[in-house]
Amino acid sequence: MASSTMAEAMADAPILIVDDNPANMKLAAFVLKSKGYTVRTASNAKEALVEIASFPPRLVLMDIQLPDIDGLELTRRLKAEPATRGIIVVAVTAYAMAGDEEKARRAGCDGYISKPIDTRTLAATVGLYLSAAGEAHPPRS
Repeated sequence: MASSTMAEAMADAPILIVDDNPANMKLAAFVLKSKGYTVRTASNAKEALVEIASFPPRLVLMDIQLPDIDGLELTRRLKAEPATRGIIVVAVTAYAMAGDEEKARRAGCDGYISKPIDTRTLAATVGLYLSAAGEAHPPRS
């Protein structure tokens, strides 16, 4: 399947963006909605849990630095529950230091994106995570 066709096939997948920075959240939501994704947002972990219960996402873009429960702890909780462990969680953080991606992976994140988000590639990157998860054995690095 051609990459544009693959991205189009995944474009109806529900996505939750969890970020306490309204500008970052709005920008990411705009980019993904413009590519046909169904997007919801949450500004903290408690809101995210409410959204996940009412709108089960296929993928979560998870900010690591959240005001209540941090994104890594929220990811651990999601991956520990049978009802939510299949959700693809992609860590998103401005604190891209050596070892941060490994910490995110150990917490259960399926991927890692550093901020600032590249709006030119965000939708394609999301499409790649969604299509990889559709395979029998998604690639893990």
